[in-house]
Amino acid sequence: MIKFWLIVIALSGFTSVVLGAFGAHGLKGKISESLLSAFQTGTHYQMFHTLALFALVVFMSQLQDIPKAFVVTCFLWAVGMLLFSGSLYGLALGGPGWLGPVTPLGGLLLIIGWLGLLVGSLKLSL
Repeated sequence: MIKFWLIVIALSGFTSVVLGAFGAHGLKGKISESLLSAFQTGTHYQMFHTLALFALVVFMSQLQDIPKAFVVTCFLWAVGMLLFSGSLYGLALGGPGWLGPVTPLGGLLLIIGWLGLLVGSLKLSL
C-alpha cells in the first residue's frame, strides 16, 4: 500500500511542477488573468495536498496499526486533487462548462479528507 501511494505522490508532484511551469511560461499572455489565476490555484492546491499526502504516507509507514480513516483520507485527497485541480486546468484551457461544478466537489473531497485525518488521529493510541 505504501509503494502505491508513493507512486501516486511522485506522479502528482511531477504533474504539479510541470503544469505550474506551463502555466507560468506557456499560458501567460495567452489566456485571461482570471483563467491564469484559476490554473495557478489548481497547481498550488495540487502541490499542497501532494505534500500533505506524502507526510501522511510516511507517518503511516511507521505505524503498526493504520487507522482506516488515514487510508480513506489518502483516497479523498487523491480524488479531490484530480477533480479540483483537474477541473481548474480544464476550465482554464477552454474545456467544457460542465467542469465548473466539478471544482467545488473536488474541494469538498479535500475538506472531508482533512476531517478524515482528524478522525484517524483521534483513534491513535500514541
